[in-house]
Amino acid sequence: MLVSGVDESLVVSDRADELCLELARLKAQAVLTRLHPANDQRTLVIGCDSVLEFDGQILGKPADGPDAVRRWERMRGRSGILHSGHCLIDVTASRRAEAVATTTVHFAAVSDEEIATYVNTGEPLAVAGAFTIDGLGGPFVERIEGDPSTVVGLSLPLLRRLLAELGLQITDLWRRGTPTSGAPAAPEPTPGA
Repeated sequence: MLVSGVDESLVVSDRADELCLELARLKAQAVLTRLHPANDQRTLVIGCDSVLEFDGQILGKPADGPDAVRRWERMRGRSGILHSGHCLIDVTASRRAEAVATTTVHFAAVSDEEIATYVNTGEPLAVAGAFTIDGLGGPFVERIEGDPSTVVGLSLPLLRRLLAELGLQITDLWRRGTPTSGAPAAPEPTPGA
């Protein structure tokens, strides 16, 4: 995995879906410029970015601990919409496919003490919306309407559809090494974070 190094603060939009998709594009493009793929190897780059839409506000990563605490005080017992932009580039074929996955997240009615303890772990400072479901924040999410992998940051069903747009199947990513039955060798995806 290559980290894109994109300064997310430079991109501004009043629409969460447009913002996360533009950030995904920039991240994929930044990684693409640093690649030197072998001529005989199919190369894919995927850039992803997520933002939380809450009370009409777009929430990326919190600025600091107090910001994360304020967010959780507002979010607890309520719901937000997580948008995750995906930009998939087939370097070999010079093609791209992109889309946004959207999932509703219902937060638990956490206590002030739980919020403070969670924020002190540092985990919510590095993620959009100040929460995770695959880490320490998982118990603070009551339920999800939609694809859980969207909340993790890479929607697997959406990735499958984007690959299909580029003439690939998700199962092509499972085959490594020697192709079988004349199938093309598996492309190596390179996520841009």
